[in-house]
Amino acid sequence: MTTVTASTDQAPQLPFDRPNVLEIAPLYAVLRRQAPLTRVRTPAGDPAWLVTRFEEARALFADPRLGRSHPEPENASIVSDAAVINGPTGDYTTEQAEHTRMRSLLVPAFSASRMRRLADHVQELTEGCLDAMASARASAPDQPVDLHEHLSFPLPVLVICELLGVPFADREYFHGLSDRVGRMNSGGDAKAAMAEFQRYMGALAEAKRANPGEDVVSDLVRAQRDDPALTDDELTRLAAGLLFAGHETTVNRIDLGVLMLLADLDRRDAFLADPEGLARQTVEEILRLSAPGGLALLRYAHEDIEISGQLIRRGEAVMISSGAANRDPSVFPEAERFDPSRSPNIHLSFGHGAHFCIGASLARTELRVVFSSLFRRFPTLRLAVPVDELTIRADRVTGGVTAVPVTW
Repeated sequence: MTTVTASTDQAPQLPFDRPNVLEIAPLYAVLRRQAPLTRVRTPAGDPAWLVTRFEEARALFADPRLGRSHPEPENASIVSDAAVINGPTGDYTTEQAEHTRMRSLLVPAFSASRMRRLADHVQELTEGCLDAMASARASAPDQPVDLHEHLSFPLPVLVICELLGVPFADREYFHGLSDRVGRMNSGGDAKAAMAEFQRYMGALAEAKRANPGEDVVSDLVRAQRDDPALTDDELTRLAAGLLFAGHETTVNRIDLGVLMLLADLDRRDAFLADPEGLARQTVEEILRLSAPGGLALLRYAHEDIEISGQLIRRGEAVMISSGAANRDPSVFPEAERFDPSRSPNIHLSFGHGAHFCIGASLARTELRVVFSSLFRRFPTLRLAVPVDELTIRADRVTGGVTAVPVTW
């Protein structure tokens, strides 16, 4: 077992430089070969451990000794001044119990039966977005169509609005808030946007009390009757988090999945041979390889943890990079190669253990419908610009690109 106490002044600082949005920074592979955990600096300059290997990432995802809270929040390393993935959250003494309670409230909302009922509507919503793409192309046949604007953004927003009971007419408003919430180096604006986001969700919850529906916010309002401990503040924070995560992450996965399939037209053509039949395994490979952001999942050690001969001390920050772990060649042969036939594909894109993403089933449903429908409708789809020319949102914690120009 080793203990690292030296200064981190010379440690590499996140986010690392990357060639383009489809590749992660080459430095991740270098660090993975050197050690299972590496000392790094966050974008804010604070010390943290970076986990890049699959075995350690999987173990730490499931380790109850890591949490979002910190035993001494005032001394915690922070990532940035964004309002998400920025620093410690929650109460150190009650975090695990609160997580269990909150997750139990949401399980019915994301149940398999509800996801099955939603699947048919996802198909309908997708067709509407594809109609919009076709209309944009018809109105300006000599110009590329921005797939991000017409499909990747509106579809997940439509789905999460329906699931949560958020008016779709408010989409531009909360999209603007989401954009501000995830902005690094915002000078405090990200936290102001999150406060406004929560006020918006609070007003929506109040409306649901008067006129409940079959949606998640209504479910949470009804749950308050049976659980007095569920305060209005907790409800609005939870709902705002679901709305933010429920569309931001899926938007990025649609963008990057399309880019992966179009970066090499042989991939596109192979998928076209059987879009419905190949959708499931293609989506899993897209999930494995897509890494829209340049950061990692933030956790803090609640007690000393020894792993792979390394000691993580109580209170230290740990950043688990699923993007790097998902490219670990000891688990994924030819790990950098896009291979939809890969089996098993045990990627960590939704985490692992008690904090496994509760919306994973919804995301998979959306992605399977999107890719099969998109390429069935537009079989000659291709990129209008090289991948290297796409603008990466490097100043957002969720990363991604600003546009995906396509033609057909």
